[in-house]
Amino acid sequence: MVAERRSYRGYYYLIAALIFALDQATKLAIVRNIPLNRSVAVIPGFFGLSHVLNPGAAFSLFADSSSRYAPRLLITFACVVLVAIFVVLWRSGKGFALSNLALALIMGGAMGNLLDRLRIGSVIDFLMFKFGSYYYPDFNVADSAIVVGSLLLIAELFFHKQPSIDNQSFS
Repeated sequence: MVAERRSYRGYYYLIAALIFALDQATKLAIVRNIPLNRSVAVIPGFFGLSHVLNPGAAFSLFADSSSRYAPRLLITFACVVLVAIFVVLWRSGKGFALSNLALALIMGGAMGNLLDRLRIGSVIDFLMFKFGSYYYPDFNVADSAIVVGSLLLIAELFFHKQPSIDNQSFS
C-alpha cells in the first residue's frame, strides 16, 4: 500500500497571501506616515524609510522609459508569471519542496507589486539603504520576497542532488 503524501498546496497559497498582506500593510503605513518623496533616517548613514514611487521594474529598471507600453508590459508580464506560478503550485502541491516555497514567495511579492501598478500606476518603495556613498535602490517587502524566492530557486538548482538515472532501466 502506497502512503499518500500530504498536500502542501494550501500552505503555499497561504504564504503567498501573507507576503501580499504584509507588503500592502507596510506600504499603507508608509503612505500614511511619510510624505511622498521624503525619507526618515532610522540608522543615520545606513538605513532609512522613504516614500517613493517606482514606475519601473525591480531596482528601478525601466523607470525612465518614455514608452507608453512599458507599464502595460510590466502588468502583462506579472499576470503571466502569476498564472504560471499558480498552475505549477497547483500541480506540484503534494509534499514539501523548497522550489514551491520559493514560488510562493515570488507569487506573494508579484501580487503586491501588481496591485500597486493597477491601483496607482507605480510601485511604492520605502526601504532605503546607503553604503558609504552608494545608495541601494529603494525597495519594499514584495521585492524582498521576490529576491529571496529567486535565491532559493537558484540554490535548489545548484545544490539539490538530482537522482541518477540507472542505465539498466532502459535495457
